[in-house]
Amino acid sequence: MSDNRVPVPRDRDNDYTAEMAEKRRRFAKEMTGAFLDHVSAATFDPAILAGNTENFFGVAQVPMGLAGPLRINGEHAQGEFYVPLATSEGTLVASYNRGMRLLSEVGGVKTAVVERYMQRAPVFHFNNAREARDFRTWLDENMDAVRDAAEATTRVGKLHHIQRFVVARMCFLRFNYTTGDAAGQNLSGKATLAACEWIRANAPGNPRFMLSGAIDTDKKHSHMNLMHSRGARVVAEAVIPGAILSAITGIGVTETLRAREVSNIGGMLSGTANNGMHAANGLTALFIATGQDVANVSESHAAITYVDIEENGDYYWSITIPSMIVATYGGGTGLATQRECLEMLGCYGQDKVLKFAEICAATVLAGEISLAAAVLHGDWVTAHDRYGRNRP
Repeated sequence: MSDNRVPVPRDRDNDYTAEMAEKRRRFAKEMTGAFLDHVSAATFDPAILAGNTENFFGVAQVPMGLAGPLRINGEHAQGEFYVPLATSEGTLVASYNRGMRLLSEVGGVKTAVVERYMQRAPVFHFNNAREARDFRTWLDENMDAVRDAAEATTRVGKLHHIQRFVVARMCFLRFNYTTGDAAGQNLSGKATLAACEWIRANAPGNPRFMLSGAIDTDKKHSHMNLMHSRGARVVAEAVIPGAILSAITGIGVTETLRAREVSNIGGMLSGTANNGMHAANGLTALFIATGQDVANVSESHAAITYVDIEENGDYYWSITIPSMIVATYGGGTGLATQRECLEMLGCYGQDKVLKFAEICAATVLAGEISLAAAVLHGDWVTAHDRYGRNRP
């Protein structure tokens, strides 16, 4: 059988050049007939892309809207922020902007990062369940050596703790690392591989292992992440006087609370990973603008909304995001437009990741409030019809 596959052109010596990008655009036009005038409109040197993409031939221009100011009273993010949101969904930026206005009117969002870890989760195989059980004790006794093996592979990663789960004759481990300002998936994978190789060489019976036993749930939501955090566990909360809630959104405290009770039941019936409104919308738009790994929205969108009425009648509104996976250093954060957006937030570079996580959570809370108000006030559909349609 003949092989008619025509590969994409590559230069094995220097593939990240304007000439190679143009060559691939010509190739794409020859193979598909498509004109790529806008795809070609990159403003940066392709040389910066090594490690970010392969077979570079152009850019996807996603429109960005600016929302804010958003006032945040965080432990790391303090002050007013203008938030870049990359999206093609009409009304999205306007809705987040309205939520930010309300939160700023009530004095801002209070934020807290509870913990932040990144995981890799290998599984070790034994002859029987007793060996798998006893392996946990051996691991405790040799934790310092395991930690040394892991941390020898990284400058910033630190092995914080290892969770253990015995099933049949296997022991599933979940290595938890602090990762500096990087998201840390690659860091934790490399460190865990080194640790596992040390374990295999030194543990009784030299047990074999598989680097991922799937309970790290990389790029997937899971109940494990909801309970034990993957990335940052962040809480954003605000206390909203009823008069301000009504003046800006047109809804009152009582009807908002009743709607929340209904949404909780609906979330339970559907088995959703988020009993709130639409955390994925704001996070995706912010992730694209700032060079995050957008696939991490699959984990980061999970959230828990909790509300209460204060003794004076004010409305307490919070959202807890248990698996916010973000970075301010490495990955796509150093690319041209993405770096500019991070710099606009004061979040590019080292020692900024917790600040950025707080901004993300506060942005999500703004969107939750605005969409909930739109649904209750009856202008959810009409707003999309008015602002979210770009066709006759």
